[in-house]
Amino acid sequence: MIESVKGARDILPEEIARWHFVERTAHELFARYGFREIRTPIFEPTELFARGIGEGSDIVAKEMYTFLDRKGRSLTLRPENTAPVARAYIQHQLHRRGDIEKLYYIGPMFRYERPQKGRMRQFSQIGVEVFGSDHPAVDAETLEMLVAFLSRLGIEPVRLVLNSVGDPVCRPSYRQALVDYLTPHRGRLCEDCRRRLEVNPLRCFDCKVPADRELMAGAPSVADFLCSECAAHFDSVRAYLDAFGVAYELDPRLVRGLDYYRRTTFEVIAPSLGAQNALLGGGRYDGLVESLGGPAAPGFGFAVGEDRLVLSLPDAAAAGDERPEVAIVALGEPAIAPALEAARRLRRAGRSVIFDPVPDKSLKAQMRRAHDRQAAFVLILGEEEIARGVLTLKKMSDGVQATVPQAELLTKLQEMAHA
Repeated sequence: MIESVKGARDILPEEIARWHFVERTAHELFARYGFREIRTPIFEPTELFARGIGEGSDIVAKEMYTFLDRKGRSLTLRPENTAPVARAYIQHQLHRRGDIEKLYYIGPMFRYERPQKGRMRQFSQIGVEVFGSDHPAVDAETLEMLVAFLSRLGIEPVRLVLNSVGDPVCRPSYRQALVDYLTPHRGRLCEDCRRRLEVNPLRCFDCKVPADRELMAGAPSVADFLCSECAAHFDSVRAYLDAFGVAYELDPRLVRGLDYYRRTTFEVIAPSLGAQNALLGGGRYDGLVESLGGPAAPGFGFAVGEDRLVLSLPDAAAAGDERPEVAIVALGEPAIAPALEAARRLRRAGRSVIFDPVPDKSLKAQMRRAHDRQAAFVLILGEEEIARGVLTLKKMSDGVQATVPQAELLTKLQEMAHA
């Protein structure tokens, strides 16, 4: 038997309603805030991620699925989608209109890491990107939308954690302070943190090794090194969030794992997820578009793994989304044709119908199938119904049933649905 590749999984029909619920909520809410959907290719030139994410990042160094095509070009399955969206923003000159461009995406990403619950090697991600403004109101409004999104999904309570990691003006001095702090302890750092110390010491805050985390708890705080412009920007973000009534916490040791972040960074913590409780993150990346050959277009955004959103949903979320309204039971071969006609009429009227043309199955077996699919109504066609030119309509919730002429089926269905 051939099975799926390790780190990839099937999403079965029994669970797909929760995914549809998450995606439908994203489509509806993001559009309300003026975001438009974008779809980028699943693979991109490897250079895009090396330049956009940073060659020293764990993603580029360890986790990318990279291969050569038949002409020897290096391609990579996208491990994240901010750099591809920025590439599309540049390539299609979306900046020429001079407007703020609000984009969102939903789609698969690929990272070669240890599979665990909610973190697979192929995973679906929902993200938003705002290009064209560095105003702190952009940060705050996008965060307000994110909190509203999680609330509409029923994912509560959550904690919004904020920090500012500065910019190219003030970050070098903070970087040097970290190097000065960590260098005397270099020998006790894990192998990854020794590499991070050389490439990007801020990433040492991401380390999961307990001894390194204890060491980083005493590291200098970036808040003490922010320049006046970065400090004022962060103060304004917080003031807007206060005005929106969005609760947040400050964590001066919160950093993001990608090179393009600057100024505002954030995470959302969901206590219900247990030890691995970081639900999503994001922030500002004002230099990314320029680093990829585009104009100096500021950016802000976030991304969340859809798997983790689905795991965080309350049990009742999306209940009924995939339930058919009517299940048709046909008893005997002569019932097949009128059953198909009834199904066709119902579907054209906008009703969801399931019908399995297996005439040799008993009434009991077909009723069990309707019950398993949680159909609201069962439409029965047997010898007696065919002889009389009628249908038997049964409401599953209370067992009430009625004999209905075929021409009155839709009217009776609506009447019984509201009874």
